This record gives sequence, structure tokens and C-alpha cells, in this order.
Amino acid sequence: MSEIYIITSPKKSKILENMIENFILGKPYRIIDSPYKIEKLQNKKILFALELDEAGFCHDVNMILSKLVSLGNDSLSNSTAAILTKSPNYHFTKSASQNVIFLANSLGCRFIGHPLVEAIKDFKNFLTWQKTLNLTLEEICYMQCKILGDRLWNFEIKKIPKPKILALHASNRKTSNTLMLWHLVMNNLTDFDIKELHVENGTVLDCIGCSFKTCIHFSEQKSCFYGGIMVEEIYPEVEKSDVIIWICPNYNDAISANLSAVINRLTALYRKIKFYDKRIYAVVVSGNSGGDNVAKQILGALNINKGFILPPYFVISEIANDPGTILKVENIEKKAENFANIIKKELLHN
Repeated sequence: MSEIYIITSPKKSKILENMIENFILGKPYRIIDSPYKIEKLQNKKILFALELDEAGFCHDVNMILSKLVSLGNDSLSNSTAAILTKSPNYHFTKSASQNVIFLANSLGCRFIGHPLVEAIKDFKNFLTWQKTLNLTLEEICYMQCKILGDRLWNFEIKKIPKPKILALHASNRKTSNTLMLWHLVMNNLTDFDIKELHVENGTVLDCIGCSFKTCIHFSEQKSCFYGGIMVEEIYPEVEKSDVIIWICPNYNDAISANLSAVINRLTALYRKIKFYDKRIYAVVVSGNSGGDNVAKQILGALNINKGFILPPYFVISEIANDPGTILKVENIEKKAENFANIIKKELLHN
């Protein structure tokens, strides 16, 4: 029988203990709360349970992750995970969780869509839920932990005969190192049905934060207040695609404004359909450092918030500055081929 491996701290608050208890609820599990004698955790179901201190750190889990890194970048290969994070204040749950997800993903771990239940001080992050549920904030938290535990336990990898890929970019074809890198990857994805969309400047207005009622009204028609390319092209392609690849140059350690607007405008479609069976990948090129910041922004917005699956090794990140210099990066064609093979392994029938 399979079991859930719980990576956590030896000393936990009563709240985090209750969160874990509701998450596992009748499921077999094994606690890992020390980096000593830990081995590779491949092909497992994993729960990361973080007890943050006032500064936003969970030193015990960090030490375990450091040990897993020392065991090689395949130490979590083909495992699937979720995460619970408890903070004593109103901060750090998202940033700490993003750090853990990013690092675990670089060791081969996938994360189900909406993989996080967070508990901030006084459970105030559940106030919106309380508008429709006759429960206390704490009860809502534990309910969400149980739902997340069931979703991880029941998650299965689905292979797809002819996967549909949507590649989104806002780059100049002649000068963009990021787009050049994507095309090197794309050349190795011959078994995929690929659609590439260019999000041009001015074609996607950012979300204005319509009321929930207004957003629901438009989402029921798979539309949005602003309409335009989002409704006419991007929504239909996102809905029918199995994979969304985000082609993201590093602009000041962040996603470009155009693609950020696309992510924000996905909310109307998100209210209509679930993204739990769709995967995201990213191609990130930086002029110097900071590619990990962009990757964390992508996984935070799309895996944690919007519910896309984060597959193992979801990002290829390189450094190139002047136009065309990506093609001079050592072994770049082999790196692109390897990334394409990662996507194939995750999606195609064996």
C-alpha cells in the first residue's frame, strides 16, 4: 500500500498538527522530520508541512531539503506533492511555500494544482470562504486541508496521445533570446500539436478587478469585461490545451507586463473551468541573475493560485544578454533537447 511522506518539523504548533491530521485522515503516512538517514524519495506522495517562525523560516524543512539537494537533482523524481504552511503572523506563507515548491520541483517533484493550504494569524485568509460557509475560520482551514489531502491521495498521472501545447510570448522574434530558446525546445517536440500566440503590446488590457458578480457573469459565457484577444483567441486555446508554456524574459526580476496581464485576465475563465488537468512550463532567460524569481512568480500565480499542475523540472532558465547570445551558450542545443525530453516523459504514453 502507498503512503504519504510528511516532511515537517519535529516541534509543531497545535494548529499545524490539526492541519496535518485533517490532511491525512485515515491515510497511511510516514513522518520525516530530520535530515539524518534520509534517502531519495522517488515516485512518492509527499506533504511538506511548514511551521514558520516570526521571521518566516522553517529551518527543519530547509535542512531536509538541503540534504535532498546533496543526494542529486533526481532525489524527488516523479514524486507528487502538496504543502501546508502555518505562520504566526500575516506574512511569509506564500513566499516560503514558493521557495519550497521551486526547490522541490528542481529535484523532480510535481505539485498538484492548488497545492497549498496556508494558515496565517487568526486564520484571516479564510474570511472570503466564510461568506458562503457556516463554519468558523479555523474549521474552514481544516476542511480545506482534508480536501487537499484527498486530492493528493487520488491524483494520478495522465498520459496523452497527442498533447496540445499553447506557447504564449510577448517577444520580438528577431531579437528575443527567450523566444530563440523556446524554438530550440520546440524543434524537439515533434509529437505535439503546438499553437504559438504572440501577445502584442496594447492587445491585452490588465484586469480592473471587477466585482465577483460581474466576473461570474462574464465567466459563464467564457468571456471577460474587456473582450479582445483574451476572449477571441487566448481563452479558447487555453481551454483546449493540455500544456501552457510561458515564454518569459526576465524584466527586472519579474514577468513582462503583457504576460502578467494575461495571467490576471485568466480569472474569468478560471471561474468557469478548473485547470487541474493542465500543466505549465516556462522558458526564462535573464540578462544576468534572477531567473528563479521569475519562475517563482509563474508557479505562484499559476500553480498555487490558478490551479495548473506544476510538472517536474517545469522551467528551463538560462543567462544571455545581447540579442542572439543564447545560441552561444555552451551545450544550449543539448539543454533544449533535454528540456523537451522532460516534457515528453511527463505527457506522452510510455
